[in-house]
Amino acid sequence: MFAALKNRYIGDKRFYRMALAVAVPIMIQNGITQFVGMLDNIMVGRLGTAQMAGVSIVNTLIFVFNLAIFGAVSGAGIFGAQFYGSGNHTGVRNAFRFKLLIGAVLTAIGVSVFLLLDEPLIMLYLHGEGSPQEIEASLGYAREYLHILLLGLAPFVLTQCYAGTLRESGQTVVPMVAGVISVFVNLLFNTLLIFGLIGFPALGSAGAAIATVIARFVELAIVMLWAHLHPKKCPYFVGAYRSLRIPKELFFRILWKTLPLMFNETLWAGGMALLSQAYSVHGYDVVAADNICRTISNVFNVAFLALSNAIGIIVGQLLGANKRKEAVDTDRKLIFFCVAVCVGVGGVLAAVSPLFPQIYNTTDAIRSIAAKFILIVGLCMPINSFASACYFTLRSGGKTLITFFFDSFYVCVLTVPLAMLLTYTTGISIVPLYLICQLVDLGKCAVGVILIKKGIWIHNIVEEQHNEGHEILSEA
Repeated sequence: MFAALKNRYIGDKRFYRMALAVAVPIMIQNGITQFVGMLDNIMVGRLGTAQMAGVSIVNTLIFVFNLAIFGAVSGAGIFGAQFYGSGNHTGVRNAFRFKLLIGAVLTAIGVSVFLLLDEPLIMLYLHGEGSPQEIEASLGYAREYLHILLLGLAPFVLTQCYAGTLRESGQTVVPMVAGVISVFVNLLFNTLLIFGLIGFPALGSAGAAIATVIARFVELAIVMLWAHLHPKKCPYFVGAYRSLRIPKELFFRILWKTLPLMFNETLWAGGMALLSQAYSVHGYDVVAADNICRTISNVFNVAFLALSNAIGIIVGQLLGANKRKEAVDTDRKLIFFCVAVCVGVGGVLAAVSPLFPQIYNTTDAIRSIAAKFILIVGLCMPINSFASACYFTLRSGGKTLITFFFDSFYVCVLTVPLAMLLTYTTGISIVPLYLICQLVDLGKCAVGVILIKKGIWIHNIVEEQHNEGHEILSEA
């Protein structure tokens, strides 16, 4: 019996080499990005409250735009992975062109909104807080930071188009190298331009924005040049710009899969903002503690996010190649591996949770709450990793409408209302509330198990012939 379970859930060395070859580069890139982002916040924080508040507000607004781009690119990426798995380079090229088109549209909308509504959007976060002088100063810093940052939106979007397509074809190292170089360029110019070292002007938060824009152009140059200088490894980029025409039927098939993902990412970001608002009702200490917890947990969360992305890429390629039994077996083993890794990573985070808040110059009360939040996040990481793995499994087969209900709809309809209800109608303290909101994802895990066992995700979206998922599962 043990041998049967082992064969069912645990792969051989070749299997894990294959999985880690995809996941580790993503993990390294995201890990360094999150770590440098943490250092970024600390440096800007040394400038004063007004500049730190302005930068924080703009980053919150840009985060929503970034997630919308991620969702849009991911929708076409499902097709890209399956086209590559089937050996259809023309299909990969068309998926890439779709990314370019929808990225251009979203960039135009984003720049227009941020230019026309910059002050009203920023004031949503400043209204009624602090003195009029502090609000005016924060608004000025925020607008200056935002207007500079807008110059980096186009290279950011182009990088996502190229990097996503490279990952879908198994070329994960190049985006990783580009991302690592980018974050170090960002860190270097942050240091020089924020504080004015070795002859550079001290530009404060504006210097941080300039550093970010420079880093984004550097990252784009690396992935773009490599992609077009290696036509044998990336034949799908050859002739990509000769025409942006996409077969009409394919365009609308990709669009139909993309829209739910785009709305999902945007609504999820909104749900997280509302959840933080519910926590903030419990006082300023909770706001500060939640910020410390999120900053640190983001660094550790790269483990399951990278492994989940690997599930979407690897399983998507197998489905595109019509290797459906192998896709089921691979998915099961990858989910088990993802959760097992996060048991260890979460355990480490939980064990050292009292240490991290000590690096912040804040009160003992805030450190205490932050330590408890981090402990909860560490203990609940296996739950979050399983839910994430289920999400990417469903997405690998193009079930984007289902993933919409599974992810953001679940958060907005269940998690956020529950947090609001407990906050405003009970005397529950913040730590039990935080724990309950984390454990709510157990319901998402149960739904994920049901959907995966039904086999509705076993779907080749790049061919006309489809087999029923439950038949594959019964044989596997």
